[in-house]
Amino acid sequence: MTTIHLLIISVLFVSSAVSTFNVTRIRVFPAANHSIAGVMQVSYTNEQNQPQYAFNASQARNLCWFLGLNIATKSQVEQALSRGFETCRFGWIDEHCAVIPRIHAFTICGQNQTGLVEWRTSVTKMFDVFCFNESDATGQLQDAETPRNDLEFTEAPNSTLTSQFVSSITTAEAMIKEEEPARFVSSPHGSTGANIVLIGCTCGLLLTSIAIFVYLKVRRRWSLSSSKKQQKEYIQTEELKLAKNVSETTKAVDEQQRTEACSCED
Repeated sequence: MTTIHLLIISVLFVSSAVSTFNVTRIRVFPAANHSIAGVMQVSYTNEQNQPQYAFNASQARNLCWFLGLNIATKSQVEQALSRGFETCRFGWIDEHCAVIPRIHAFTICGQNQTGLVEWRTSVTKMFDVFCFNESDATGQLQDAETPRNDLEFTEAPNSTLTSQFVSSITTAEAMIKEEEPARFVSSPHGSTGANIVLIGCTCGLLLTSIAIFVYLKVRRRWSLSSSKKQQKEYIQTEELKLAKNVSETTKAVDEQQRTEACSCED
């Protein structure tokens, strides 16, 4: 049974590394591989296609790997911020804290602060995640362009933003317009991440199959052993009953013979 326990633990460990989220609801910003200094924010959307915080620190890291990326570090998000990257939603980073990159002060985004606004809290709390695409960063950081601030957004219906913030990402409504479904990144690291996920899933299925096979085999042996034991006990019981019946019958015959002998003598 020890082997079964080890196999089950292994299966659970491998399965825990794979996200159970509906991948069709995962969105990345900016869209169409337009990362800023290699940094992009990954969100999860609800049934109304609105972003919601859904990843704890561990899930956030695994999600970036699932997409073939790394979870971004604080310095990488700061570099993206210096090149015009701004959001209005907290996201996990590698240092196990959540951040919002802010260029403009706004009351509903990062408590009206600017710069890289940090929130250190429990790793079980739900946020988005900032992922890092190294191949994008290498190409973008080599050019000598000035920091980017040329992303165009259209104000969402019923938005409370002023025209001052229309050209930046200041609410979830504006952000979702430039999001797109998450895709695997075609880069060396992306291939590695995809291969890791594929190998993990394959190993998980293999271990599950082995665990089921071993369990059924052990259970069959136990059933056969139990059946033989019950059969043996039944035979022994019947033999004891038969011996007891023979003994009682013999005793009865002897008593009857003694009774008949006494009658003859009289």
